[in-house]
Amino acid sequence: MPEGEEVREQDGLVRSLGLLEATALNMSNMVGVGPFVTIPLIIGAMGGPQCMLGWVLGAILALADGLVWSELAAAMPGAGGTYLYLREAFRGSRLGTLLPFLFVWQFIFSGPLEAASGYIGFAQYLGYFWRSMGPWETKLTAAAVGLAVTGLLYRRITAVGKMTVVLWAGMLLTVLWVIASGLAHFQARLAFDFPPNAFSFSSGFALGLGSAMLIAMYDYLGYYDICYVGGEVREPARVIPRAILYSVAAVALIYALMSLCIMAVLPWREAMHSRFVVARFMEVIYGPWAGRAVTALILWSALASVFALLLGYSRIPYAAALDGYFLKPFARLHPEGGFPHVSLLVIGGLSAAAGLLELEWVLSALMTARILVQFIGQVFAVHHLRRHRPDLARPFRMWLYPLPAAIALAGWSYIFATSGWAFALYGVLVLASGVAAYAVWHRHKQGSKI
Repeated sequence: MPEGEEVREQDGLVRSLGLLEATALNMSNMVGVGPFVTIPLIIGAMGGPQCMLGWVLGAILALADGLVWSELAAAMPGAGGTYLYLREAFRGSRLGTLLPFLFVWQFIFSGPLEAASGYIGFAQYLGYFWRSMGPWETKLTAAAVGLAVTGLLYRRITAVGKMTVVLWAGMLLTVLWVIASGLAHFQARLAFDFPPNAFSFSSGFALGLGSAMLIAMYDYLGYYDICYVGGEVREPARVIPRAILYSVAAVALIYALMSLCIMAVLPWREAMHSRFVVARFMEVIYGPWAGRAVTALILWSALASVFALLLGYSRIPYAAALDGYFLKPFARLHPEGGFPHVSLLVIGGLSAAAGLLELEWVLSALMTARILVQFIGQVFAVHHLRRHRPDLARPFRMWLYPLPAAIALAGWSYIFATSGWAFALYGVLVLASGVAAYAVWHRHKQGSKI
């Protein structure tokens, strides 16, 4: 098939995204404003340069989990991502209806929060220019950004793919400038200024490492974003696994180098308390003009991230509605553009509203709400398919199975257990409320068939 040629599937979606657009979509989602806001948080979580361990272990977990996503996506390359995988993996059993329902349910609690974290980060960094910005101005700005991104996405997928690449290029320019500047002014005595007993194992160290991994995984989130628009990808069995693995490898290197470079110029004790850590980093090297320039580029990266995120997440209720797991209007496609416009508008609106919340709460809540059903659920889905569906075509098979699946299960369980009792309880309550809602929905659905 010639490059750039569109293929329209039976469900009306257009397969027009190639490897470049898929990788750009994932990386733009992964980087965005996340590390620019959370680098001080991850340094503070472990209290020194040993925070690099959080990035490394997070990369290992992301790679292992990326192999889980790759096997599932290559075998089932449709719209909806996790929803589709859980539905197909457990089809024919009660879990085949329960787990997809629970995924959509937790998505209502976590998806808009993740998009909102990007809006909030954008608004916070905008404060570098608008120094008198108060709390409410920040919140309203975050909500306004959410509405603007929704408007940008309200168009056909071919135009969105090209826009994604442009935004991705701006993100790469930002991180490469930061890394190159840090390497040129690298001070090893600052980068490796470990506090006493930095690696002494204790309960405090274990909890700190768990917090650092939670922050790292929040920043890595998005390596699977292309899976949500799998129904709009050309040659998905080849493109999706490569896009996932390329994205994880590239972004892991970017995060490690960027964090190390910042601590090699700014003392970590200062960096962990800096609201605009990257802007301050550039000011130290080049002066005030560089702080302003890099802040503008960070705002560009934040826009690229939320753009990619909302694109993928708007397809989840659409896929569920097609199968009768969500309200029927969400299955509607735009008559001319061929994109799920109702789903986009609703998820975009909820995300904009969530921009009024506090960032620290948003980060932890969105992670614990989704770990149990989505990430751990998918690990079991791979195992279940291998055991009960050996006939299923698997264009991509997980390397060294079951080791990556075991690493993913252990890693996500550790992050959930060390997230703090309040946020772990929030995750459990989201799951329990979903089970209760499923019971009501299932009873109503059964009754309507009588």
